[in-house]
Amino acid sequence: MAKHDRFEKLVAEAKKNITEISPQDAAAKLKSGEAVIVDVRDKDEWDEGHIPGAMHLSRGTIELDIEEKLPDTDAMIICHCGGGGRGALATESLQKMGYKNARNMAGGFKAWKAIGLPTAK
Repeated sequence: MAKHDRFEKLVAEAKKNITEISPQDAAAKLKSGEAVIVDVRDKDEWDEGHIPGAMHLSRGTIELDIEEKLPDTDAMIICHCGGGGRGALATESLQKMGYKNARNMAGGFKAWKAIGLPTAK
């Protein structure tokens, strides 16, 4: 087995239970105020570049911090990571916690940058 096979299987299972949103749609929902984008990457990844207006809650602590930062379980929360895997897992966790409108941004930050959407440092 390749060293990421179990992780990829876990992500594939999570993706069966969540909704994904394109970077273009995520950008539109952020701009209109319909959604909050939550970056679940590690702090060093965030520091290298992130989506302007996004909130940073790392994958390691999102379940602990989300209720304080975003208590509204009806709010649209769009999670993203670097490529989509950690974002999918975080999205699934949020749904299990009662966040009805949690979404994962397909392709993560790589997809966001690839289509030329703005980034900040």
